[in-house]
Amino acid sequence: MPGSIHAASVETSPRLQRVLRVLEDGGEHSTFDIIREAQVAAVNAAVAELRAAGAEIECRQGQERGQKRFFYKMTKGPDA
Repeated sequence: MPGSIHAASVETSPRLQRVLRVLEDGGEHSTFDIIREAQVAAVNAAVAELRAAGAEIECRQGQERGQKRFFYKMTKGPDA
C-alpha cells in the first residue's frame, strides 16, 4: 500500500526501545536530544514506527537557540 511503512516491533527493536525510553518521561525533546540520548539517526522514522505501534506522539516546530527545531512529546505509549 502506498504511503505505508514497514514498522519494526518495539519488543524486538533496541533502536525503538531507546527512543521510547527518552520519550517516556512525557516531556518535550528536540530531534537533537533524541539523536544524542537514544543514539539514533532518523528520529522521524522511529517516531513513525512508534506511532504505528499505537503510541501518540505530538510534534511541533519551535525555536531553540535561534534555530528552527522539531520537538516531540509522547502522550500515550505504544500498545502492549
